[in-house]
Amino acid sequence: MSSTILHPSTAIDAEGAPPPGGEDKHPFLVALGERVRALRARRGMTRKAVAAAAEVSERHLANLEYGTGNASILVLLQVAQALQCPLAELIGDVTTSSPEWLLIREMLEHRDEPSLHRVRLAIGELLGTGAGPQRADGQQPPRVALVGLRGAGKSTLGQMLADDLGFPFVELSREIEKFAGCSISEIQALYGQNAYRRYERRALEEAIQIYPEAVIATPGGLVSDAATFNLLLSHCTTVWLQAEPEDHMRRVQAQGDLRPMAASREAMDDLKRILAGRAAFYSKADLRVDTSAQPLEATFAALRRVVREALRLPT
Repeated sequence: MSSTILHPSTAIDAEGAPPPGGEDKHPFLVALGERVRALRARRGMTRKAVAAAAEVSERHLANLEYGTGNASILVLLQVAQALQCPLAELIGDVTTSSPEWLLIREMLEHRDEPSLHRVRLAIGELLGTGAGPQRADGQQPPRVALVGLRGAGKSTLGQMLADDLGFPFVELSREIEKFAGCSISEIQALYGQNAYRRYERRALEEAIQIYPEAVIATPGGLVSDAATFNLLLSHCTTVWLQAEPEDHMRRVQAQGDLRPMAASREAMDDLKRILAGRAAFYSKADLRVDTSAQPLEATFAALRRVVREALRLPT
């Protein structure tokens, strides 16, 4: 199925770039395509995967991403559903649903990131969905959650940190598989990305409920779901384990696992796009540690120091 209007002079192949020249692109279509690419990168989905989920051809999706395809509203709706976002977010305006939204948007418009961060925490406290009692009085939550792309060192450093703190170590991916009764790849293949995100949220909720103190290694794509990421931020001291793309790739290869890049001819480019799409969300973590800068023992020492300082524990 497809209602996309394609211009023969600007058609491109499924993974390539549009040819130079051609007719001028409409600014709205260019911005729309940029949002589609950003949402796809944030969710770590290939163009092929999105096209399949949206029931459109890769060529149609490629033209949409490069601002050369004037897609119908039904195709946009299918793409939004495939990317698990409201259609309003895809077309660039999530704050038009009520007068209150519009008034709030006006108040927040042009505010800098630190101001928006304070507003988010204040809203969380007001609604009872954000900062818990410990964070409200300035004390960090004793649960530590490690975020970052696969290959950042979350499992290795997480186990070391848990042993050092005397906390349980929770690998959220394994908890998701327990809930589903099958592997993560099977969840996604059999039930789809939306079902996986539900299992992910449920696993995090249970970990928070069961463990007042823990070190939690999170899946790299957890930040793609705003509700789940908000839950993590409000109940855990979060640490972004950063690494250079080359280190991410090398470590994943060493594990014998290239998901989700295995089918791509340009795996490194895919990895860089995913990392760029998620970096703004990973940066919301309370702390960050560069796992590419030093050998393992020195990296762990840096992680141990910043976490113990945040939790006000002896270093």
